[in-house]
Amino acid sequence: MGRKRSLWSRLHLDPWLLLLLLSLMGAGLVVLYSASGMSLAVTLGQASRFGVALLAMFVIAQFAPDTLYRWTPLAYCLGVAMLLAVEIMGDIGMGAQRWLEIPGLLRFQPSELMKLAVPMMVAAYLYKRPLPPSMRDLLVCALIIGVPVMMIMRQPDLGTSLLVACAAVFVILLAGLSWRVIGLLAVLLASALPLLWFNMHEYQRQRVLTFLNPESDPLGAGWNIIQSKTAIGSGGVFGKGWGLGTQSQLEFLPERHTDFIGAVLGEEWGLVGMLVFLALYVLIVGRGLFLANTAQDTYGRLVGGSIVLTFFIYVFVNIGMVSGILPVVGVPLPLVSFGGTSSVTLLVGFGILMSVHTHRRLLPR
Repeated sequence: MGRKRSLWSRLHLDPWLLLLLLSLMGAGLVVLYSASGMSLAVTLGQASRFGVALLAMFVIAQFAPDTLYRWTPLAYCLGVAMLLAVEIMGDIGMGAQRWLEIPGLLRFQPSELMKLAVPMMVAAYLYKRPLPPSMRDLLVCALIIGVPVMMIMRQPDLGTSLLVACAAVFVILLAGLSWRVIGLLAVLLASALPLLWFNMHEYQRQRVLTFLNPESDPLGAGWNIIQSKTAIGSGGVFGKGWGLGTQSQLEFLPERHTDFIGAVLGEEWGLVGMLVFLALYVLIVGRGLFLANTAQDTYGRLVGGSIVLTFFIYVFVNIGMVSGILPVVGVPLPLVSFGGTSSVTLLVGFGILMSVHTHRRLLPR
């Protein structure tokens, strides 16, 4: 006779991961309220987006991993079709063509959905094949990854294209790739960097050059990163206090409620506040890796591991971006920066992770 299932198991939710996510979102709303100039409308708008994202996470968690596996090719093809629609009839904003708009209903960024659809498709392809993957399988995976990544780069959106590629590459690495093949791929990637450089847009090349020497154009391209580092450095150990940051509240800091919200956190809450947020992220990553490791099949383990590692890359790139150790590539701070589509994507990913964990006893052994 099987053991009695807990309420959380019946709801297909993991209480510890849910508690950590709610704590992060709650603290993120406190920071966003200050970063948005004490705007209640912006904060409540973000809270409502979190509500939609949590509902999406709950719904996805109800589906067993084998159901998600069957839906994966459809999700991937639908995502590629939407990227093609963006290319033909996408909404243009701030010099980029990244959005689809349904008049009167919603405006969304299809490339965000590919952060889940592409790694799931790679995992579905590798699921019933011998691991580690053969060279033929790696070439097929490269095709699965390359098509949407190139389409996203054309929008242009370098940050999202790199995150989609990273999420899919994590699946391949988790499939047991040998260090010899990893070394070979690293050499090939390094040799392709000049090709990537010459295919980048001028503003993207300028971001890399500004990262190397922001003081070369302090009032132009270097302004963002100089103000961001000034804000973080002026916060000291304990910060200037909530709503009292001079760089952020006097609007010296650009994009302060989106990509550079980490600088507001550093200025107003100091080193201590940043360490508290980093501790929350570490706990979420740790719990996520534990859940992925309990997956009952290869598909769940590969997808779950990729979701958690991609979440870690989000945090690493954003913190590195605002502190000046990485180029600015437009990656938000997860569940803290203002934004709806990225929050939904992240929480749907955690919903898949919870599904993998809570359905494992129901799968055939």
